[in-house]
Amino acid sequence: MEEARRREMRNSTRGESLSLSDMVLGFFEETEGERSWDNNDNRDNDDNDNNNNSNNGEGSTANAAERKAFWESQDQLLQEALARTSTAESRIRADTEEAVRNMLSGGFACSCANRGARDCRNCSLRHIADRLRAAGYNSALCRSKWRRSPDIPSGEHSYVDVVVDTKNAKKGPTRIVIELNFRAEFEMARVSIEYSGMVSRLPQIFVGRLERLKNIVKIMCEAAKQCMKENRMHMGPWRKHKYMQSKWLTAPERIVSTDAPLIPAAAEAAGRRVPKSRASMLTFDLHCTAVEVV
Repeated sequence: MEEARRREMRNSTRGESLSLSDMVLGFFEETEGERSWDNNDNRDNDDNDNNNNSNNGEGSTANAAERKAFWESQDQLLQEALARTSTAESRIRADTEEAVRNMLSGGFACSCANRGARDCRNCSLRHIADRLRAAGYNSALCRSKWRRSPDIPSGEHSYVDVVVDTKNAKKGPTRIVIELNFRAEFEMARVSIEYSGMVSRLPQIFVGRLERLKNIVKIMCEAAKQCMKENRMHMGPWRKHKYMQSKWLTAPERIVSTDAPLIPAAAEAAGRRVPKSRASMLTFDLHCTAVEVV
């Protein structure tokens, strides 16, 4: 009796330790930008239910085939979405490359109060928007904000956009989003090989229409959800589809700088370019070594 009781106590202690380990693992994928969101009370507690139901036999084979089909399908959808590009996107992509090269080579100076910050995101985005506007585009720094809901926390995000007029009057102007750190938005800790491969396909710098961006975000969020499920990890609310969509698809505040006026459309059509600004002696580090756009 005494020996049985001791074994029961040891098993109970071991179970409590495993539960704590699972809890720590569940929140390991938190990113620095969303540390303020406290989600400890929303931890899913049913990860251990039916864990061994499909460990052998035909069920295991079927699940493996299902899993393979899902990842192959998602990867194919992502490649197709990334490949779809228009003439306007290609033109803006080339000028964005030039603006980023100018910034990395020293043609950038932080204008905010914290002048010592070499990685000021706000100033770098403003610089790109100004360079594109000087090149003749209707470009602006965009700031989106969204409120907290039962599903996601509140937040805000900044990026650059370009508004392009279309021939179809009913359709109206098209917005093209420029995100300088697109790949990092989907990076997570302890991910599967399949999800990691999809993230590696994403461009570091994204240039694309809202419709295409919306499709890519949906594909990547579904892949992230499946990855977390397979790893039995909790998916933070900042990883959810609704939160990720809010970053770029919420109606933003467009901030147009007066230092880089928009040249007339006639001048752009004639191919004339405004003179390039002199490069500053200050330098800027965007934390990337290569320009990659889509």
